[in-house]
Amino acid sequence: MKTDSVTLSARALLGARAMLMSLATFFGSGKRDVGAEGADILLTGTFHSGSWIRSHLEPLTLSGGCRRVRVVTHFPLPPLDKVEAIVPGPRLSRLLGEVPARLLTFFRVALRSRPHAVGGFHLLVNGLAASLIARASGARSIYFCVGGPAEVRGGGVLSENRLFGRLPAPDARVESALLRAVSEFDLVVTMGSRAMEFFRENGVTGDIRVIPGGVDAPCGNSDNGAPPWDVVFVGRLVPIKEIDLLLRALWLVRKRIPGVRAVIVGDGPLRGELEAAAEALGLGDAVEFAGQRDDVPAILGRSKVFALTSATEGLSLALMEAMAAGLPAVVPDVGDLGDLVRDGENGFLVGERTPESFAARIAAILEDAALRRRLSGAARSAMERYGTPCAARQWDSVLASWGEGRGGRCAG
Repeated sequence: MKTDSVTLSARALLGARAMLMSLATFFGSGKRDVGAEGADILLTGTFHSGSWIRSHLEPLTLSGGCRRVRVVTHFPLPPLDKVEAIVPGPRLSRLLGEVPARLLTFFRVALRSRPHAVGGFHLLVNGLAASLIARASGARSIYFCVGGPAEVRGGGVLSENRLFGRLPAPDARVESALLRAVSEFDLVVTMGSRAMEFFRENGVTGDIRVIPGGVDAPCGNSDNGAPPWDVVFVGRLVPIKEIDLLLRALWLVRKRIPGVRAVIVGDGPLRGELEAAAEALGLGDAVEFAGQRDDVPAILGRSKVFALTSATEGLSLALMEAMAAGLPAVVPDVGDLGDLVRDGENGFLVGERTPESFAARIAAILEDAALRRRLSGAARSAMERYGTPCAARQWDSVLASWGEGRGGRCAG
């Protein structure tokens, strides 16, 4: 059977990277220990939300072992101590495109400044670039696996990468090459335990830490009067989130609870299509598409149930924020979501991915105020170990291991 061009391209790209890694190993310098002044860390990634960036960077900057974090990105970063944004030049971005310009700038800054560590959010392609650049510049390499095993499984066929996500079918050779690439990192940071287990079961033996980022309880939830929204979704409007499944579930919930109202917070390429689908289902007056918002904590504080219907997830920041706000969650049993949601204790994990299954759990919470209060309290309690100080202490441990006889300071 003839192999398609996308699969051949993915294999060729990984083969070329493997050769470059060999050259970088031969010509590169040894890794530098972190001194008393702390680690200088260079990162890159594709970002969609300032709160998402903050949840991952703030705990790192609060660690006593961190001196500075520089991030090569086109996305505006939230103000954080120790964090510096490096934006590729507009001329380079116009000439090459944003992603190539960002990665070229990333490479150039690493070689010039020689940081202690170089890292990328998502394996494809930021992580792959980070490990190569780290090897060439004598830095430690970090892979932030924020998308869970889907970034690797089947060769990344379920990822959102423009090449690997277009594979027509799972490819064992590409998956094997990606797992070898993961094995080359000095540190793999996963968002949850299932991703760690996946890598261990597939032969990755290096340093893997579960550091999902830091999310703290919102300061000012609005609980005056009846919440205006029964169901809230927060996320990008992209195929992998399967929001059409949520809309069909809401249609069933509305048959059972006629006055139900939902809000979909976020934007993306599917917004027009999803708005049309909601209208076709007769949900035009029941589902509000709120777009990208800066007041997500306030919206969560005025909602009753958080819902996700994604095909795959890492450990959803939106879910963490919702649970910290005391919202019971109805989510699929995929990725690392089970690390947060305990079925029937602080929300519901849905095993059967059908509109009926999601609708039944959502309606059960909305119809039973006592159940909702119990799940809400348990959700808030479950998030106590995911606060920013806890994540900062985990980074203390990591960075202390990179220096001679250094002990990390407990942040908070």
